[in-house]
Amino acid sequence: MPLATYLDAAPVLAERVYVHASAQVIGNVRLGADASVWCNTVLRGDVNDIEIGRCTNIQDFAMCHVSHRTPQKPQGSPLVIGDYVTIGHSALLHGCRIGNECLIGMGSIIMDDVVIPDRVMVGAGSLVSPRSTLESGYLYVGRPAMRVRPLTEAEIAYLRYSAEHYVRVKDNYSTSRVEQA
Repeated sequence: MPLATYLDAAPVLAERVYVHASAQVIGNVRLGADASVWCNTVLRGDVNDIEIGRCTNIQDFAMCHVSHRTPQKPQGSPLVIGDYVTIGHSALLHGCRIGNECLIGMGSIIMDDVVIPDRVMVGAGSLVSPRSTLESGYLYVGRPAMRVRPLTEAEIAYLRYSAEHYVRVKDNYSTSRVEQA
């Protein structure tokens, strides 16, 4: 079963959300309208909140988790992802904040308390170190991720296009009667 309650917290799905049957969405997870969660992805909102914006896609084998609240850190580290975001295959996101119209490349690792503002592209396989704050409008790559160059107009347009493309793909899955949540 792709949706599971943890203690008294159950996932909340807005309209037209697609969760593949092999995904796991657990606990305090909120998915915005037209979001999609793909094959073998895990969103584990057990010890803190996960919020996924509208038209955002979390691709195959992504792992999304949070850090719990402590007396030293009363808010802990929730995971907040904005609207029109593409999270690539096998990305690992842990207790970070990602703005709108971003792309997190395949196999990237985004650590606790990272802040990625709107319109940022993180290249495949990159590692964004804990507590880093990136700058809007740039491409970041490497381990650790470093700012490489400003995004081109075409790349900025692609950020939104990528997310909109996945809305169309999830609609195709939804209308083809594939098993879904």
